[in-house]
Amino acid sequence: MKCAKDIHETILWPDLTPGCEIYEGGTSALTKTGEWRVVTPKWLQDKCKQCVLCAPFCPDSSIPVRDGRRTDFDYDHCKGCGICAQVCPFSAIEWKED
Repeated sequence: MKCAKDIHETILWPDLTPGCEIYEGGTSALTKTGEWRVVTPKWLQDKCKQCVLCAPFCPDSSIPVRDGRRTDFDYDHCKGCGICAQVCPFSAIEWKED
């Protein structure tokens, strides 16, 4: 059985699993997908009221919440979908082109 840590850019093709499948759970944290985004959200702390409404709407769990308060974006996994900005009632998230 191949583990995710064993599949990397220097592995030879005969050593890959069929379809590059990974047969273990919890590997999404190892895959940084934020480079796919073309628009980057910016958190405006001075406008944020810590309602934390944005966090459960984020499909990529890219808005960390610690001790009941949101923190800055996890840009390694944010895809720039814009849902967080749409649900924020305080306009505390703005967008900039990458």
